[in-house]
Amino acid sequence: MSDIGGGSSSIRLLREVEEEGGSGERPKEPWKGEYVKSIVYGGLDAIITCFSLISSISASTSSSVNVLVLGFANLVADAISMGLGDYVSARTEQDVIIKERRVTEWDVINHIDTEQSQLLTHFQALGMDYNDATLKVVNIFKKYKDIMVDQRMVADKGMLPADEEVTPWKNGLVTFTSFMLFGSTPLLSFIILIPFTNNDTFKFIGACIVSAIALALLGVAKARISGERYMFSIAMTLFSGAMAGATAYFVGWSLKHVAGLEG
Repeated sequence: MSDIGGGSSSIRLLREVEEEGGSGERPKEPWKGEYVKSIVYGGLDAIITCFSLISSISASTSSSVNVLVLGFANLVADAISMGLGDYVSARTEQDVIIKERRVTEWDVINHIDTEQSQLLTHFQALGMDYNDATLKVVNIFKKYKDIMVDQRMVADKGMLPADEEVTPWKNGLVTFTSFMLFGSTPLLSFIILIPFTNNDTFKFIGACIVSAIALALLGVAKARISGERYMFSIAMTLFSGAMAGATAYFVGWSLKHVAGLEG
């Protein structure tokens, strides 16, 4: 759901710009696209999850066959789970917004004075003058009940109107595809190096390098979306992958050498 609890921070940012006279370079717009965020963040999760699994298996067994079999089996299972989860989440969000809107429509039609008062309080809390809020905003909304319903949804429930163009099954398909494509990158080195070497250590090192490159590229994409500095975003994605992989490797190594378990 779209939460607009950041209204006060938006006001602070606007005041800072006004105090500076509106000068300075125009901020860069985020990377836009209907499914960009799902692809990038789904890809990050996929790479880190798959690389962590490879690390734990590589530490506990010497067979690259086990890495490939378990890696791809886990990848497909996680991709299906993530895709279905995204579909159910998007569908549920749409249903909740539609039901909440029906309730708000009834309130606006049957308790218009109460709704006006609450909307007035909301605009005053945002810093609007009482007279401006009453005469220029709230009273005008009274004439356009559909717009007033949208405003009450935003002010009271933190929900934007349901996007009719959003199709939950597409969200699920995009997440599944993204997870499969990016999640398979750590396994590429094991496949590519099969004709050249039987050394599983070399294959695991290759998986580390390929995963690091993929994480760095997604870190760049993440910076384009969030507006972060590129180096900071890349460093954070690499750090996340390294920490997850190191932890998984340590767990696998412990199971093999301490607990005496080996695949």
